[in-house]
Amino acid sequence: MNEYKKSTAYHAFSSGGSGGRHLIKRLGVRLQSIPVEVSMGKTLNPKLLPVVDQSFAWQLSPIGITSTPHCFFILLSDCPPLGLESLRVEDNQIQASSYQRTGLGPHRGRLNIQSGIEDGDLYDGAWCAEYKDKHQWFEVDAIHLTLFTGVILQGRNSIWSWDWVETYKIQLSNDSVKWQICMNGTEEAIFQGNKHHPEPPVLGLLPVPTVARYIRINPQSWYSNGTICLRAEILGCRVNGNPNLNSIVIHLKDDLDFRHHNYKEMRKLMKSVTEECPDITHVYTIGRSYTGLKLYVMEISDNPGKHELGEPEFRYVAGMHGNEALGRELVLNLMQYMCREYKKGNQRIVRLVTETRIHLLPSMNPDGYEEAYKKGSELAGWADGRYSFEGIDLNHNFPDLNNIMWDAQEYAADPSKVPNHYIPIPEYYTKEDAMVAPETRAVISWMQDIPFVLSANLHGGELVVTYPFDCTRDWAPQENTPTADDGFFRWLASVYASTNLVMANPDRRICHYEDFQRHNNIINGGAWHTVPGSMNDFSYLHTNCFEVTVELSCDKFPHMIELPMEWENNKESLLVYMEQVHRGIKGVIRDKMTKQGIPDAVIKVDGHDHDIRSAADGDYWRLLNPGEYKVMVWALGYLPSMRLCHVGMQPNPTLCDFILMKTPVQRLKDIQAKGGKIPQDLQLRIRAMRLRKLRASTKAINRRREGQRLQKRRARAVTAGRI
Repeated sequence: MNEYKKSTAYHAFSSGGSGGRHLIKRLGVRLQSIPVEVSMGKTLNPKLLPVVDQSFAWQLSPIGITSTPHCFFILLSDCPPLGLESLRVEDNQIQASSYQRTGLGPHRGRLNIQSGIEDGDLYDGAWCAEYKDKHQWFEVDAIHLTLFTGVILQGRNSIWSWDWVETYKIQLSNDSVKWQICMNGTEEAIFQGNKHHPEPPVLGLLPVPTVARYIRINPQSWYSNGTICLRAEILGCRVNGNPNLNSIVIHLKDDLDFRHHNYKEMRKLMKSVTEECPDITHVYTIGRSYTGLKLYVMEISDNPGKHELGEPEFRYVAGMHGNEALGRELVLNLMQYMCREYKKGNQRIVRLVTETRIHLLPSMNPDGYEEAYKKGSELAGWADGRYSFEGIDLNHNFPDLNNIMWDAQEYAADPSKVPNHYIPIPEYYTKEDAMVAPETRAVISWMQDIPFVLSANLHGGELVVTYPFDCTRDWAPQENTPTADDGFFRWLASVYASTNLVMANPDRRICHYEDFQRHNNIINGGAWHTVPGSMNDFSYLHTNCFEVTVELSCDKFPHMIELPMEWENNKESLLVYMEQVHRGIKGVIRDKMTKQGIPDAVIKVDGHDHDIRSAADGDYWRLLNPGEYKVMVWALGYLPSMRLCHVGMQPNPTLCDFILMKTPVQRLKDIQAKGGKIPQDLQLRIRAMRLRKLRASTKAINRRREGQRLQKRRARAVTAGRI
């Protein structure tokens, strides 16, 4: 059986004209002779299916047939999915012969759809027929004529039941009344479904690609201890020249590389961007994966390679789960987009580049991605490539600092004195034999080296933005667990969700079994499900950086034809989220005498039980919502300083600089260390300070003595019987 890959590029050419030659160079040409069944009868044998519009070559979506001299073609073996998994196929396009209950209706028969923890609700993990016989069917209406080339099948997703289809037939129709069975020569074709397990997607290619409107899957055998249940995706090329319900028709504004990139192709694309924009880009590595693949980061800044005083550092991290591929491609698209728009003079991009140091990590788990990429997007299933090569879930692999902090607060006499920031990594975690992935160690070192202010972690498989804490107290499976900055985290999550074209659509269908529309498509991580050792929580508790997780789409590994639309869905969100790094207050904390920046100064905002620290140059950034704040700053060896800082509604930071004076004791130590002479004013200050301490201690001694005398008097009075 031929393996189908969604990531396989389309191959196109023109029968004449320079445009065709350009496409040959860009997409390549691979001829393949495939018989085509047209109109349920007449058989043709073209090498390629002609397509009407040159725009297809850029959209990677066929929209019609033509016989004109200058036309474009698509290999029949490359026909994309209709969109059951991506939800482009509407519920009303799917029917079935019967179903056990609403939660197992035909609308649930979508590839990779997930069920809830409990069976029996409205959101089970498959279509399941009411009866166990060979007359059951699952039908999809493509709305218009489609060249069907294959079917991908899975069994039921459930932690309680095992159900799958082992063999099936395929029927096709133009009117949903008269049906023709797919033939393999002179015999009815029998397609293989799942064996031994319901989860792996199984591809069945039609012996003869056939043009029709309707397609039916007709199960013939199933798991002996189960029932007829399936999830499916249909492969087919649209051949109707009139776009309609489930066509992808978008007007591309950005000429970007919309395809899936393996490791070598990703490196090549990043190199091409640096060559195109050498003045604002720089590629560096932060480490290697378990198999030795480098973790590449692209920096975008007007002064790449250097931290500029007062300029905040931002990062996007994608590909933590290797099979969640959309984030990887969006980050690569973002690199191209920012480079080209900067060159065009787009003022929004110019402002971002000149005022922000941006770091883009497209693949935190390159080993996992390569595993999923080799299988192809539809055939990777729900979990293949999710974990690192060692089998580690990287989003559970960071130090669990939450419970360290909560335990300390529980046992402390004064919980407010327990450190709420820069919580150290426990010693056991740093040992060589600790179960810590090299990818995780690399990212932790990266976080410690660069004073990041804001970040987002791009995932896939849902449509929601989650914010810390991800880990719940007392190991509850679900519990709202807010941080001290809950209001600002909710703002960050809302900024992305409200500008994402799919999340913001009130009529969209839920992905799997949770309706996040009720929460405006944002949710506290712990309220969704507990994730101890998450990158979000670690970032907040160990560094200054605020971070959220963005679940970008229902489909973890969308087909390449979906990528242009997904870019349009997320472009504004990606940009506006980056701009939030400029909210709140910022400034430089300097020594009064030397005017040098003070590193590791603690910045405390009254009413916010989470502090941050200044960077190596003394600069700091504190993300805050609009309001008036009392800000206190102190550092080792310095007297504390306080001032009021006002944050306005505009997305521009309020400048709040601080000048700190060293304590007299620290000044004395510095002078003595240099062998210098103590100035008279310092001598007087130290003498005055010692006198104050002496007076205070004398008063304390006198009060203690007076108390002792009173106790003795009372004791004598008791003895004398006067009390």
